[in-house]
Amino acid sequence: MPLYLNDEQQMLRDTAKDFIAEHAPVSHLRKLRDENNADGLSRDLWKSFAEMGFTGMLMSEADGGLGLGHVEAGVLLEEIGRNLSPSPFLTTAVAAVEALKGTSHAARYFPGILSGDTIAALAIDETAKHRDAISLKAERSGNGFKLQGKKQFVTHGHIADLIIVAARTAGSADDAQGITLFALDKGAAGLTANAERLADSSLAARLDFDGLEVDADAVIGEIDAGADPLGRLLRAGRTGAAAESLGVGAGAMDMTVGYLKERKQFGVTIGSFQALQHRAAHLYSEMEVARAAVMKAAQLLDAGSRQADDAVSVAKAMTTLATTLSVQESVQMHGGIGMTDEYDIGFYMKRARVLAEMFGDASFHADKIARAAGY
Repeated sequence: MPLYLNDEQQMLRDTAKDFIAEHAPVSHLRKLRDENNADGLSRDLWKSFAEMGFTGMLMSEADGGLGLGHVEAGVLLEEIGRNLSPSPFLTTAVAAVEALKGTSHAARYFPGILSGDTIAALAIDETAKHRDAISLKAERSGNGFKLQGKKQFVTHGHIADLIIVAARTAGSADDAQGITLFALDKGAAGLTANAERLADSSLAARLDFDGLEVDADAVIGEIDAGADPLGRLLRAGRTGAAAESLGVGAGAMDMTVGYLKERKQFGVTIGSFQALQHRAAHLYSEMEVARAAVMKAAQLLDAGSRQADDAVSVAKAMTTLATTLSVQESVQMHGGIGMTDEYDIGFYMKRARVLAEMFGDASFHADKIARAAGY
């Protein structure tokens, strides 16, 4: 598979680039932050995503969607990252849609996602770092289940209309089997959400499940067999987070290259200094390698390849490292002014830090690949 976009994908990229730059630039993030927006995003903006058809990108045409794939979703996510756009696209239109595909819940929730009325949150993580471990208990109770435990780092968890919860119905926390996914509606009794503002001004919630009761209809897929839909969710989320991170790194790099061409010292532009040229060239190379890794992972996901798991981990790890390099070099090459609130470059560093932790950081995925290889 060639590691470049075809004509249709390039057209999508151009459309997404213009739309995001116009409707959700960095100034949109600043406005939400300065207003101390309690949602952390704009519902009107999410509606405009729906009007463009973006919310149904991964849904089949039979479900009312565009019938596109992860490569195309990555194109949009890169532009979201480039503009630091606060959006539930990753959690809702990518990860949640993948988890719900082929289940009875698709007919219930897809229309709301398509129309931009539904925002989904993913209640997966339970510890300070992302791990492949689920301990939140879902115990049998009458015709349904009773959920007891905690989740954290649940992006949009305080405002979500749909919360997908990974719970333990059998076995121990580290077992791959014995996991069940549940679809919960907003305002469920027994659920408390405490939102916290993250480094990049986005909001994530700590969820407390205190005997929350659900009926069997809330189960996504089969009881004790949630590893399959959870795997789809995680592969899609990790690849999407890598694509968005790539956009963050590319946006920071573009801003810095522009600054190097304009800022003058000793009567010449600082971009003419060989030391800075070398650093910029190194950064460009690292970003291009990461871009290839993201596209390869998306292509393998679309092809249903057995190699997708490893490729997804490679993409997430490489974009985390490349984007971290990008934002750090960008702040340094901007000099002291790069640390001020007046310049946008600091926002890129903060967003990169949050994305690095989502769905597993570079160390998590390096360890995952090593274990898969038998080390």
